[in-house]
Parts: sequence; structure tokens; C-alpha cells
Amino acid sequence: MFIKIENFFYPLIILISIFSILSALYIEHILSIQACKLCLYQRIPYIFSIIICFFGYFFRNNKIFVFLLIIIFISSLILSGYHMGIENNIFSEFSGCTNQNLNIIDKSKLLETLNNFLPNCKDVNFRIFGLSLATINFFLSIALTIISIKYYYYEKNR
Repeated sequence: MFIKIENFFYPLIILISIFSILSALYIEHILSIQACKLCLYQRIPYIFSIIICFFGYFFRNNKIFVFLLIIIFISSLILSGYHMGIENNIFSEFSGCTNQNLNIIDKSKLLETLNNFLPNCKDVNFRIFGLSLATINFFLSIALTIISIKYYYYEKNR
């Protein structure tokens, strides 16, 4: 009895993606650890991967879905690598990541800014085994990229 990889590739990616998003939402909403802008952006590739895997599972003969997953996970790798670089002072933060909006004189604008407060991207507010979530996402993105590339070559040579 042989296990066919094509039956498990898309469900595995969906499960990993759903687990990643649910973990981030749990940390943000249940543990009340506010996410920065880059943390929020890093969820987007996982949402796209769920959609792509759904179609890829039902249209397995089309390799475009695996190719799209490779592109999605490479973009996730770049985004999480950039965030990890900001946390380790390798890159400077882009202006959307800093909270330097407190020089506002108008009270209503100041209150609105405080209500929409997001932490700086360089501040690590939560760690698992000493690693920031951006670092964990970086390594997960590497793994998912490699798995997707291997599956693409498997499908190409089949």
C-alpha cells in the first residue's frame, strides 16, 4: 500500500496555513499581544495559500497552483525576512511601522491616533522558545517554499 503525495500536499499546506493564522489570532486576541503592521501583512500569504490550495486540490492536473504557492511562500519569506531584519536592527523601519505620530496638536486627531495604536515593528512583544514570531514565520516560509518546489518538480517529472 503506497501513500500518494498528491493526495496530501494541498491538505497539508492548508492545515499549516490555517494553524499559522489561528495561532496569530490567538496570540493577538486571546493573549492580548498587539500585532504590528508587518505582523498583520505576514498573514496575507497564508490566506492566499488556503485559497490556492483549495483550487489546486480540485484541479490537480494544473501545475499553475503549485507555481503560485511557490511565489506566495517566497513573498512570505521576503516579508518575514525583512521583519526579522528590522527586529535585529539590520534594516531600518519604514514609516508605517513607527509610532511617531504623537507630535499632533489637535486633540481629536491625537485621540484617534492613540486608539489606532500599533506597536513598532522592531519591538518583539512575544517569543516562542526565544524566537520572535517573525523569525518562526521566516523558517516556516523557507520550509514551505522548499516543499512546494519539491512537489512542483515531482509533478513535472510524473
